[in-house]
Amino acid sequence: MTITICIVSIAIILALLFDVLNGFHDAANSIATVVSTRVLSPLVAVAWAAFFNLVPMLIFVPKVANTISQIVKIEPNDFSYVIVICAGLLGAIIWNLLTWWWKLPTSSSHALIGALSGAGIAYGGTEVLQLEMLETTLAFIVIAPLMGFILGFILILIVYWGCRHGHPSTIDKHFRKWQLVSAALYSIGHGANDAQKTMGIIMALLLASGMIHEGTHLSLEEPQTFWVILSCQLAMSLGTAMGGWRIVKTMGMKITKLRPIGGFCAETAGAFTLFFATHLGIPVSTTHTITGSIIGIGSAIYRPSHIKWGVATKILWAWIFTIPAAGIIAASLFYLMRMI
Repeated sequence: MTITICIVSIAIILALLFDVLNGFHDAANSIATVVSTRVLSPLVAVAWAAFFNLVPMLIFVPKVANTISQIVKIEPNDFSYVIVICAGLLGAIIWNLLTWWWKLPTSSSHALIGALSGAGIAYGGTEVLQLEMLETTLAFIVIAPLMGFILGFILILIVYWGCRHGHPSTIDKHFRKWQLVSAALYSIGHGANDAQKTMGIIMALLLASGMIHEGTHLSLEEPQTFWVILSCQLAMSLGTAMGGWRIVKTMGMKITKLRPIGGFCAETAGAFTLFFATHLGIPVSTTHTITGSIIGIGSAIYRPSHIKWGVATKILWAWIFTIPAAGIIAASLFYLMRMI
């Protein structure tokens, strides 16, 4: 029993480390536009985003956590699944660090999903996967950025029409203030969807190790699970506070040029997309969402030729490879762990 507790404790530390790296890797999503439009300095922007990463636990029901915890079919008191989850976490962490080093804004969420699926298949084949959960998640690889694109495109047109008689400098001044609100909203959406993924992983670990009973609910009112919610939100906030500076420039400056009015619309469109997905319990990529929003803004303001499609294509290929690459890394780690 002591060995089990030690291994599960290590696995939980790994999960929280992934959460920190998720916030670190995805900090660019929350602050890239507000930094690139020079509304906030990088340091203040990071502190702003980190604070609002903590707010979602008071707002959203943890439906995304429930989805993540069920992607691999977990049997209560089956310790083999603890190894599967450990391999999945390590696979996602390694892929996140590699893409951070390559300055690619890939999805931490899809890295986690791909890694868990890869480790699960290595353990018991496709039978251990909840294919319905995976199909919905995979569908939102396309739907989330498309929603961000459409909402961003429509919102910027509406805002431009509403401000058509205003002086550019006055408009710019007003939207510098409004972008503080939109950045806060996006950080809430980011913290809501992404932190819940780690909550789901920890709940699966506790169930597989027999430390909680099947049917235990993740809730702030439940003493057994309160610490899970709080620790995951704090880890996400800490990671955001550390910042992912290598990716900020790619997200905020290399895809298209943004002004405060465009940054406000991109963040608002991204935030509402994340609110919608979190309400439905669907784990989506905050990276995909904000990228789609930024491209939507750029397409509406400028001609398509102003979008730096070379950068966008590079990001797209990183998206495509994330799930299989993380899955292969995690499957390899699972085989290695089983040998040890």
